[in-house]
Amino acid sequence: MAIIRACVILLCSCLALSAQQTPLPAFEVASIKPSLDPPGSLSGIVETKGRINAKNVTLKRCVRGAYNIPETQIVGGPKWVEQDRFYIDAKAAVPAGDHDLMLMLRTLLADRFKLVIHREQRPLNGYRLVVAKSGVKAQPSAPDRSSVGHSQRGRIEAESYTMAQLALKLSEVLQKPVLDTTGIDGKFDLKLEWTPDNMQAKPPSADQRGDATDSLSIFVALQEQLGLKLEAVKVPTEVLVIDSAEKPAQN
Repeated sequence: MAIIRACVILLCSCLALSAQQTPLPAFEVASIKPSLDPPGSLSGIVETKGRINAKNVTLKRCVRGAYNIPETQIVGGPKWVEQDRFYIDAKAAVPAGDHDLMLMLRTLLADRFKLVIHREQRPLNGYRLVVAKSGVKAQPSAPDRSSVGHSQRGRIEAESYTMAQLALKLSEVLQKPVLDTTGIDGKFDLKLEWTPDNMQAKPPSADQRGDATDSLSIFVALQEQLGLKLEAVKVPTEVLVIDSAEKPAQN
């Protein structure tokens, strides 16, 4: 019996060591170039089978996608990680899906940007995303449609987005963590428009249209256009700390 137990322990140790040594998947080819687009230009990451195309994105935006964490929960690093923008075109050897593509992006960031990170917990002021009394008004996405999202000043537009992905976009706009607590599965085509200068400090205390004949806050727009609400909460939040990063060589 002792021999069997010892063999089981040895096997588990070997499997654990093997898992630790298994490298993350990597893209077959990847091109990174600095963006020359003017401030305010369209930016985002488009994922298709076996490929990502990132347009006018910062390193911080790439980290957000690779680790599925809002930019407001990414701290540290040199200033350029949230200022300098890049075009990235990367192709896998196989038609990989979204999950594997993001793992490959982690490898790319470590190899080309020399990205070093660690995680820790911090309590942060933020919001939770919930369903408004009117119910969700977002349009369900067609099956097998690729996930694409773009944000500009006063506008978010996305195809085949989950509520968790929308929460990430909202977090980026509001510069605070947004937690998806809608409990809604599936993917949606989303369009949200608001008055950019009307970024009130906190959402309305109840469902209301607000004084908005020519000015619409993002909080009221979210209720009216998508049937969703943001509620202010204190969020125990995992943050990702950038210990170091380097600008990549252009290719």
